Amino acid sequence: MKKVPMILSLILSILLLVPATKAATSEIKWTNPDDYRDIYPGEEHRKHFRERTFKALEKHFSILAKQLPQGQMLKVEVTDIDLAGDVHHGGIRQIRLVKEIYFPKMKFSYQVVDVKNNELSAGQVDLKDMSFMMGSNLKYRNDSLGYEKKMLDNWFKKAFLK
Repeated sequence: MKKVPMILSLILSILLLVPATKAATSEIKWTNPDDYRDIYPGEEHRKHFRERTFKALEKHFSILAKQLPQGQMLKVEVTDIDLAGDVHHGGIRQIRLVKEIYFPKMKFSYQVVDVKNNELSAGQVDLKDMSFMMGSNLKYRNDSLGYEKKMLDNWFKKAFLK
């Protein structure tokens, strides 16, 4: 009978001695978003579209950062976005038309730091995916910003998962 509390006490003591590890995280900064090349909504309210777009991209950067070793942080400062497609005005309607000639682009700088904020890697990134509509990668086919997410996946894989 006394063995169970003693074992639980031993396990608890060991857990308290093991340092807590922090999962990799991300931090995104949007620099001068009013100057971004193309973040136009079409029919949606511009402010709501931009907030939704930023939130989706922040979430995606967070998902990517979780692939980094524990305790590291991916810091990103976005300086320009040009979403796949282009908004065309047709009478009273504004729609985003996606064609091969309107490929997604994104400019940002990044920094990966450890728990003590020591820089592990950094760089300037000027992404563009001119073949975004080619291939059979259907991972994000039903997602908003699927082309942009695929482009970021490809960058992250080349930069960190060699």
